[in-house]
Order: sequence, then structure tokens, then C-alpha cells
Amino acid sequence: MRALSFIAVLFLAACGFTPMYATQNNSSVKSSLDQVEIAVIPDRSGQYLRNELIDRFYRNGYPYSPRYKLTVKPITEKISNFDVTLESEATRQQVKLKTRMILVNMETNESVLTRSLTAVTSNNILESEFSTLITEQSARDAALNDLARQIERQLSLYFSR
Repeated sequence: MRALSFIAVLFLAACGFTPMYATQNNSSVKSSLDQVEIAVIPDRSGQYLRNELIDRFYRNGYPYSPRYKLTVKPITEKISNFDVTLESEATRQQVKLKTRMILVNMETNESVLTRSLTAVTSNNILESEFSTLITEQSARDAALNDLARQIERQLSLYFSR
């Protein structure tokens, strides 16, 4: 069993696998993220998402001469009620956000990465309308945070190749 484990480790090391956030690649990925200009995203959800991306990307301040431009299309939102009681009242709702990201190399003005992104969260529908609005907004914020994480991961994978 030990010999089999040892051979598996040797094969893994020989395949060229390197962790994306390893110390040797970590600085290059972070410096590449620092060179991405984030275009304005329309609507309130877009503003929230852009602020999340700015917090994740710009560790050393706004880039003076960015090499890439990230465009995120307007976010579409769909809210679906489910978990219906015998009285035909919904007790949960699902918030689904969809968007599309495009990374453009500003030197060549060529699109180098395009991805469709989806984030889904849910929340309880409570008796108090105010409480329901607060839980819905919290679910929306969680979905936007997930979209920001997905964008950061997609760009990190692109820059670490």
C-alpha cells in the first residue's frame, strides 16, 4: 500500500501539476489581477459586484496603465417561489443571477477570455414583509459575492497558465 502511494505521488509530481496559489505563481497571478481595469457594471447589483471585484483585485491601488479590461454584462435576476404550503403560500424563494464576463487585451483589443456565470441562492419568506426583504437582499448579496469569486477564479486560472 505504501509503495502504491509513493508511485501515485511520483506520477502526480511528474505531470506538471502546480497549485495555482503556490508561492512561485502567487505573485504573478496577483500582479496580473492588478493590471485589470474593471469597467462600470450597470444597476445597483452591478455596483456591488464591481466594488467586490475592486476589493479582490487592487491590492496596491488602481492600475495606472492596465493591460486588460474586464467587462461584465448587466446582471439578470430571476426570483422563483417554491416550497408551497397547503394554503398555497410560498415559504422559500430562490434568487438566480446570471451574467457574462469578457476579458480584453488592451494592446491588441482582442477578447482573450469569455465566460457565462450563474449564482443561485435562496432565502425564507417570512411573515414580516420587512424581514423577507432583508433576507432576500442578503441572498442577493451572497450571490453577488459568489459571482465575484467566480470571476476572480476564472481570471486567476487564465493568468496562471
